[in-house]
Amino acid sequence: MIRFVGAGCGAADLITVRGQRLLQEADVIIYAGSLVNPALLEVKKDGCRVYNSAEMTLEEVLSVMYDAEAQGLMTVRLHTGDPCLFGAIREQMDALDEKGIAYDYTPGVSSFCGAAAALNMEYTLPGVSQSVVITRMAGRTPVPERESVRAFAQHRATMVLFLSTGLLEKTQEELIAGGYPSDTPAAIVYKASWPDERTFLCTIGTLAACAKENGVKKTALIIVGDTVRQSGYARSELYNPTFATEFRPAKE
Repeated sequence: MIRFVGAGCGAADLITVRGQRLLQEADVIIYAGSLVNPALLEVKKDGCRVYNSAEMTLEEVLSVMYDAEAQGLMTVRLHTGDPCLFGAIREQMDALDEKGIAYDYTPGVSSFCGAAAALNMEYTLPGVSQSVVITRMAGRTPVPERESVRAFAQHRATMVLFLSTGLLEKTQEELIAGGYPSDTPAAIVYKASWPDERTFLCTIGTLAACAKENGVKKTALIIVGDTVRQSGYARSELYNPTFATEFRPAKE
């Protein structure tokens, strides 16, 4: 059995209870060493074989899975955050399907959630923004033109950018060209929930300068939109005493 597990966004105690139990039971662990906190591996049992996928190709990862399966061993494939976002899990699952190998998937806390926690931030503020765009700048991996940062920017919703810290000059150009004013609030969250987590508030027009000034070159999320300011929002109707719900009548 192959168990895909989301490691969470960094802190070792932000993995799910199920994910930690699977790590404790695993005979083989293949983990994304460039992004997963190695402290998570401290719960592994004696004799567990550990592989760092940062040093491996897809074919090498699959070979380890196939060998473990042939030996009747349980493998945990440990991905950063929640692997449904930029996790490259589909290609692994398709290969396992072709071999008739069973697998399942335990979700994790995504770094975009960890980044919001680092800022004590709510992404969806009534009257400010009710949508969150999760995307990335085009780099070595292309992005469909209809999903470009410039195309999404016209909505001026809250936007969370993964894998874009090394392209910030171009990123801010695309955001502004798409429709965000240059003075729109922005935040850079470096290594959300890790011991060396850092946060920086700036504007879209100063994103690149802020990152350069603070030495942030990778492993950071970029958040843009008026919700970063965390003000000017309307009160939630759900908890408004004049608003009736299934569980509570409205009060005069």
